Amino acid sequence: MDWFVAVLDFIGQQILNVPAYLIGIITAIGLIALRRNVGQVIGGGLKAALGFMILGAGAGVVVAALTPLGDLVLAVTGARGVIPTNEVITAIAAEEYGAVGAYVLTLGFLVMLVLARFTPLRYIFLTGHHMVFMSILLTVVLSVGLGPTAGWLVVPLGAILLGVIMVVMPAFSQPWTRKITGDDSIAIGHFGTLGYIAAGASGQAVGGRSRSTEEIKFPQGLRFLRDSMVATALSMVLIYWVFAIWGLIALPHEELFAIFGSADAGDFIMDAFALALQFGVGVAIILYGVRTVLGELVPAFQGIAEKIVPGAKPALDIPMVFPFAANAVLIGFICSFIGGLVTLGIIAIWLAPAFGLALILPGMVPHFFTGGGAGVYGNATGGRRGAAVGGFVNGVLITILPALLLLVFGELGFENSTFGDADFGWFGTLIGTGFMGGPVVGAIVALGIAVVLVIAASIFQRKVVDTGWIPGAKRDARLAEEDAAKANADSK
Repeated sequence: MDWFVAVLDFIGQQILNVPAYLIGIITAIGLIALRRNVGQVIGGGLKAALGFMILGAGAGVVVAALTPLGDLVLAVTGARGVIPTNEVITAIAAEEYGAVGAYVLTLGFLVMLVLARFTPLRYIFLTGHHMVFMSILLTVVLSVGLGPTAGWLVVPLGAILLGVIMVVMPAFSQPWTRKITGDDSIAIGHFGTLGYIAAGASGQAVGGRSRSTEEIKFPQGLRFLRDSMVATALSMVLIYWVFAIWGLIALPHEELFAIFGSADAGDFIMDAFALALQFGVGVAIILYGVRTVLGELVPAFQGIAEKIVPGAKPALDIPMVFPFAANAVLIGFICSFIGGLVTLGIIAIWLAPAFGLALILPGMVPHFFTGGGAGVYGNATGGRRGAAVGGFVNGVLITILPALLLLVFGELGFENSTFGDADFGWFGTLIGTGFMGGPVVGAIVALGIAVVLVIAASIFQRKVVDTGWIPGAKRDARLAEEDAAKANADSK
């Protein structure tokens, strides 16, 4: 059986763990189903994979620019606590649970395909690294919760839970995703989905007549800010310099300069400037990668929808929505970070003493990607006001939920380390809490959660998504009437 374990581990870690390969394979399968020739299959698959690698390269540039800023913020504010990092806790847990996690990952992918084929939830989750994160989370919780006597249940139960969460969350977010993209060609497959739904709902609640972030009218002398890449870079320059100057005032220079690897104050300020521009470059690369992937994957996916899983939609990583409202990405990021800071204060003053919650420090990377996505969702239903409030709500969620998950992980032996995005928080906490009542109760609760989610998502798909419900339709109608009235007045 060693060879079988090795094969499953290879598939899980070397293929399903690499989103670019997975995207390329899915694209090639779609093109084969469409009866394209060998050259078109190879070319389309490679181009889709390269597009996703471009997206990943842009994300790497963004992370490299944000990590020093996060260190600077922590240094000047003196905050201490836990920074949720999916990659870190996955690496820690994989040392003990990696082999079982490979089984859960591989079989969970098959469960997802079965659910997509035989239920109304026709979504194919293609964000490989998030599959790995969730499979490890479920493996740890189930392994410890079930114990050695029922350890054989970890793989089938974990696979069921993983397959379920990968089809239900794209369904729940689809009305808002469709509002952003304008059609049903793609869905979002990212485990920050609760934050995006909350952002879209918040935008709908507070938007009123607030116009889209992409309609911001700049004075003649500031028209260059209509270029989202320029506006993003300049905004980040201001953010970097605010904290850089704060650091020069508040910290010993030797300690401060070590953060950026700078030699002196002038070098430190210019390093901050360069990192801010690097952030803008990373965002531009992400947007180009997104366009490349969509250009190849969406047409090819028609083959999968027609031949393998009829009507299926690819559920893709959150940067896929960034090009639809680039200004909202920046607004959502900033407001999510502010929401995280405010919630951190609430935890420190009240929730930590009262309930023992850990201090969850705002990490720049999760706030950028999930906060930026929340900004786009909030903007779709509530314009600029929705982008700001949606980002803020997301910041609250990705601070509170990891703190709750940390309570579960504390019981399971992973203190001071937790997952960051919203769905890891609520799903892991629900599953883990069930096992507080023992292995049998925990297994029953976990299966019950899976069944309830599939039924609820199927009803939502039939009653809401398939009927074409559009979030914020009344607001759109009011704005259209205002535009028409203004156009008539101008014509007279």
